[in-house]
Amino acid sequence: MGMINKKYYALGTLINLSVAEPATTADLDAAYKLIQDYEDKLTVNRPESEVMSINHNAGIKAVSVPEDTYGLIKLAVETSQLHLGFNVAIGPLVKLWKIGFKGANKPLDSDIKTKLTEIDPAQIELNDEEHSVFLKQPGMEIDLGGIAKGWIADRIKEMWLKSGVESGIVDLGGNVLLVGRSLRPDSMWKIGIQNPVEKRNVPVGILHTTEKSIGTSGIYERKLVIDGHEYHHMFDSKTGYPIANNLASVTIISDKSVDGEIWSTLGFYQGIEKGMAMIEEQPGIEAIFITRDLEVFSTSGLKDSFTII
Repeated sequence: MGMINKKYYALGTLINLSVAEPATTADLDAAYKLIQDYEDKLTVNRPESEVMSINHNAGIKAVSVPEDTYGLIKLAVETSQLHLGFNVAIGPLVKLWKIGFKGANKPLDSDIKTKLTEIDPAQIELNDEEHSVFLKQPGMEIDLGGIAKGWIADRIKEMWLKSGVESGIVDLGGNVLLVGRSLRPDSMWKIGIQNPVEKRNVPVGILHTTEKSIGTSGIYERKLVIDGHEYHHMFDSKTGYPIANNLASVTIISDKSVDGEIWSTLGFYQGIEKGMAMIEEQPGIEAIFITRDLEVFSTSGLKDSFTII
């Protein structure tokens, strides 16, 4: 019994899908079709989508969306309203800096301050009966880029389990979700944790695990260097500047990929001490913190499963 693998491009990244026989390429293509359908609904990189209809009506009116989209937005908004470092409304600030995109620049401090009024998640109103979302201030935007990949990965896993896939890997550009048992003799999966200062696929350690999600937030993906200062793409909603701490990456091991997306962002924002303490309190969620100096820290639940190389 072997693995069947296909690569696709969607969600702005290279996607790698694998299933073990007797599953077939039809299972891989069905997952890709699901990704495309959700990208059409959730993207903010096109003029029209369910999310863009909400953004186009910022400061004007509430917009109703289908139940599945509303559920994801509600999770993102309620997490943002905790003000712990995850912010679904950060879009206008990201567009101001453009880090990782053409025209990346360090904006004027006065322009950054102006944007802070447009990125306040407290100004988002949800209505569960209408499944509607209202951005109260003109210029506000929600962007599900920090959570959608994980949520879509979870939908793929649900679909594969329903259709009888016994073993598979959903890799949406660094967000890895394991499905079923590994083909290794011990049925455990062996996953490399990326070294944040090396090229892709150079691990800093190895995780032995059952079917979990492994999701990473890091500063090495996109950055801007000005006058010897490095600015990365993970922003602090309070200051409007990139988060200032000594972390290079935070990896979360959880059952659901959407939780990995949320907690890797929160852990990154909170830093090692607060972040580790916060994640230790969360049942079923573990973390690996890596500093810019390549010091590696992991939560207590990983002591028997994570080995530093």
